[in-house]
Amino acid sequence: MNIIWENKEANFLNIEKKLKVVSKQNIDLFLLPEMSFTGFSMRTDLTKENDHKTLKKLTVYAKKYNIAIGFGWVKDCGEISENHYTIVGKQGDVLSDYVKIHPFSYAGEDKKFQSGKEIKFFELDNIIFSTFICYDLRFPEIFQIASKRASVILVPANWPASRAEHWKCLLRARAIENQVYIIAINCVGEINKLSYSGDSCIIDPDGNILLELANEEGILEYDLNDNVQEIRDFFPVKMDRKEDVYYEFYKNF
Repeated sequence: MNIIWENKEANFLNIEKKLKVVSKQNIDLFLLPEMSFTGFSMRTDLTKENDHKTLKKLTVYAKKYNIAIGFGWVKDCGEISENHYTIVGKQGDVLSDYVKIHPFSYAGEDKKFQSGKEIKFFELDNIIFSTFICYDLRFPEIFQIASKRASVILVPANWPASRAEHWKCLLRARAIENQVYIIAINCVGEINKLSYSGDSCIIDPDGNILLELANEEGILEYDLNDNVQEIRDFFPVKMDRKEDVYYEFYKNF
């Protein structure tokens, strides 16, 4: 998605046009990048919401087009905000509302946004999903925790082209080491003088890239069959984790 910088209304219109198309294709879940309707802005005075405007708008879309939607937005929490990624179901119900655990301090996000404290899960068509956001990708511990329950982990982002190789490498690593599907949704184009290459993709538990799209706006469509347990039964890597030992290392270092 090429996000129109700090312009919610224009981005709402853009997304509704796309929803009109995908709603005719029996899509169950439609996913957007981090901070979907503003871009990765630190001007929270412009982007934050205390009236749930974006949630209300996407709830209307979900019901109107009979599709679950994942989207990013900024919640007003007073002097400091929260970076949210929310999933609304086809009936307009909130299935999941995740707050980014690791604000990107390199860009000053930690000065404007407080850290989330919870790992969230939701179920759709008998598949368990979890969600992280962008910079969270660099912290593998939370993926290990999420993958205890989740078969699919979503990673919406505003990840710049200058670090695209990190993005692609880390996504595959998280899929392989956790034996989960990774669905990565990034923005693309020139947004506020930064270049984004997209590189949105779907990766299977063996690290195979099933679909990907770079350097252009577009929609990836995939019919996901949850065979995660079958893969783990065949190659039971997670069985050999020594979390009690790791915990002692954390305490002692």
